Amino acid sequence: MTKESEHKRGLHQRMGASVDGVEEDRIDELLELVWTLREEGVSDMDHLLETTQDIEARSILRKMIKDDLFEIEGKRMIFKERGEEKAREIVRRHRLTERLLYEIFEMSEEEVEEEACKLEHILSPGVTESVCTFLGHPPTCIHGKPIPRGGCCAKFKKEMKPLVTPLDELGLGEEGRIVFIAPKSHQRLDRLSTLGIVPGSILRMHQKNPSYVLQIGETTLALDRDIVKNIYVKRV
Repeated sequence: MTKESEHKRGLHQRMGASVDGVEEDRIDELLELVWTLREEGVSDMDHLLETTQDIEARSILRKMIKDDLFEIEGKRMIFKERGEEKAREIVRRHRLTERLLYEIFEMSEEEVEEEACKLEHILSPGVTESVCTFLGHPPTCIHGKPIPRGGCCAKFKKEMKPLVTPLDELGLGEEGRIVFIAPKSHQRLDRLSTLGIVPGSILRMHQKNPSYVLQIGETTLALDRDIVKNIYVKRV
């Protein structure tokens, strides 16, 4: 099979091709749901069947078990290696797409969710990595859920100028709008919030040494490096 044929076949499958009579995107949706429920501490199959809107979910799940995507212990759903990796990539594509549509096109959360559900099935691995790099390797989606890491995150590729950068990369006099904050503790997040450092706020970089001096509105703040590096901004 030629590379072009392989590419077309892969694209066809990602756009909802039928696999043994079951559309691939329906399998993807159920894998994503299993992953999401696991994040919430739920692994019960009955709960999944109550949550999904796919009326044929039970028969599709049986096929997924046969295809070695996950297994059942009692009523608990447990990913097998192949299913874990497939679900991980689906969730990664979905949550990166949410970030892209929300930050670039400034779409509403409702519009973002609808479009992300479509695009998660068709993004190629290469495009997914490019989107992640462009966004600055965001750790969370717009709802605060973790985005699974990819190869580009481990290597910190810089072929493309990121849309979102750590605050400490702003130049003197530059302004940035806070996109997300990834603190090591909720206590630190609460402290930043009391200072007005929340997503959407505009910061101006005044000084970097010996500490970071920033202006937010009419307030001037001095922050340590270990705090600044957890704040991500988009230049304005």
